[in-house]
Amino acid sequence: MPRLPDVLDTTEFSLAELCAARIDGELVPVVDRWVAIDAPDVPAVRARALGGAPGGPAIAGWSAAWVHGATPVPPVVAEFCVPHGARVARSRDPRRLVREVAITAADHTMVGGCRCTSLERTAFDLLRDPRYDDRRLAPVLAELVRSDPELPARLRARFAPERRVPHRRLALIRLSGLPY
Repeated sequence: MPRLPDVLDTTEFSLAELCAARIDGELVPVVDRWVAIDAPDVPAVRARALGGAPGGPAIAGWSAAWVHGATPVPPVVAEFCVPHGARVARSRDPRRLVREVAITAADHTMVGGCRCTSLERTAFDLLRDPRYDDRRLAPVLAELVRSDPELPARLRARFAPERRVPHRRLALIRLSGLPY
């Protein structure tokens, strides 16, 4: 018997069938997709579970941190970003947030065939986001630094005094608490 894909949605099965499989312990819901319980917990599967696409918006923020493995809990709302001026339709799905940001191609990486913000850009965005409580954010940032020990130095360079960056002061305070 052929194996089903690791990530499913309502194009493969009805919502009732997916819910029944969840109750049976075969699937786990992630935003509006369903992940097989025996799927490997790797960034590629996480990115596909959020509904990322090669040419679409990039997975960003807390969602990107989850894809990079910095937090074990999937996001409730999938965050995406597009460059300023991108012609993108507003999502009517409350489980998806798409923001326009100043971003370059260097700030993207491909994960499992999906566009995602790089480790550095993810940390840069999280450091500046006032929505997050520092106690909740600190272990996520520490995990990102554990993945790339040179990350704090690159982030400090990004927050150089001559650059205008929204929420720079908050980011620098948070950055000073990161392990070196």
